[in-house]
Amino acid sequence: MKLSDVQRRLQAPFSAHQVNWRPATFNKERSRALLLAYVDARAVQDRLDAICPDGWSFELEVVAGAASPTVKGRLSVLGVVREDIGEAGEGERGTLKAAASDALKRCAVQFGVGRYLYDLPRQWADWDDHRHAPRSEPQLPEWARPDFERSTGGAHITQAMEQLRYELPVDLELQREVYKHLKAALHSLEPHSLEPHTLEPQRPARVAGPEAGQAA
Repeated sequence: MKLSDVQRRLQAPFSAHQVNWRPATFNKERSRALLLAYVDARAVQDRLDAICPDGWSFELEVVAGAASPTVKGRLSVLGVVREDIGEAGEGERGTLKAAASDALKRCAVQFGVGRYLYDLPRQWADWDDHRHAPRSEPQLPEWARPDFERSTGGAHITQAMEQLRYELPVDLELQREVYKHLKAALHSLEPHSLEPHTLEPQRPARVAGPEAGQAA
């Protein structure tokens, strides 16, 4: 497997619930904020694990003498290497761990992971200064969502399914029982979706006119 084989999957948008927002600047009253979208380092690691679990590695080198914790990151994906600098923020997050996370995300952007977030339109939102958070989450445009979320309620369903992973029983036998019922439910919804494909020749579909089939 080469990097070019997985480039599209690396560049694919993240689920909406994985995208976070932080303020870049405020108005004078601090009642509104310009928000920047980002994903955390764990989401980047999950993306790399899902696509090439044995094909990536990340190395760090501490940059001495910097005013704030700073590291140089080196991300290798399927033999291709990208490097970048990671810096920690101020306050409680000003740690080498924060700098390492920043370096990983910056390196990953060079492979296309999360790069689309830089293309989002400017997002001003009402800001709650007591909670240090926007009063409501900005909505991502359709093009900045994965295909399966580009419908009403798609993001909510995806988040709910993700949450189910953490609600599975600990007992292995109960997990098998849950799997059995889930598979049966999927079969009842789409009886043929889980059946193995056969190699029997299929009868060609009848074409209604000369333009039929050109959209394939």
